[in-house]
Amino acid sequence: MIRVVIVDDDLLVRTGLRAILDSEDDIDVVGEAEDGEDVPALINSSDPDIVLMDVRMRGVDGITATTRLVAADLRAKVLVMTTFENDSYVYDALRAGASGFVLKRSGADHLLIAIRTLATTDSLLFPSELRNLLQASTRHRTTLPALTTREQEVLTGIARGLSNAEIASELFVGNETVKTYVGTLLGKLGVRDRTQAAIAAYESGFIGLQ
Repeated sequence: MIRVVIVDDDLLVRTGLRAILDSEDDIDVVGEAEDGEDVPALINSSDPDIVLMDVRMRGVDGITATTRLVAADLRAKVLVMTTFENDSYVYDALRAGASGFVLKRSGADHLLIAIRTLATTDSLLFPSELRNLLQASTRHRTTLPALTTREQEVLTGIARGLSNAEIASELFVGNETVKTYVGTLLGKLGVRDRTQAAIAAYESGFIGLQ
């Protein structure tokens, strides 16, 4: 069962999202909040897998709430919601540690795919949409640490949205070997998950945005 918390300052939005998620057999909405201020306490009390959070809210917004969640080393993954396709707030939330984003107008099926992908797979969420967002929003330039050839190959696979199994197949190595490389990469890059690793790859110019 995938445990989800909904954070949005609009009651109608929260009600609609709960109705969608409650209709799914494998998803359980375990809490709601109308302000990012309540997120750490809500996560501690409900232990969700996914925090579905509006990026623009009155009071504490999704960026600040994500930053606090990451600083507290809470395991839940943040999936931010936005009205705008190329939202600078989403870019900042992803850099702060969010694991993915969805457009509010994208529909229930898209939302459910996003939640299940983040909760149950090791794939990057919607890599083409992430690339489009970075094309419109990137304003940071980062420098990658020294990486081995194999680490560079694994990072390329991550940025392409490949799972560990798919990377392993392309490189003719075992899944556990790729998993080890991914862990090493995240440590070297100083990032939380594959999304931030992909952002670092794009921002550094290691992988082109075109």
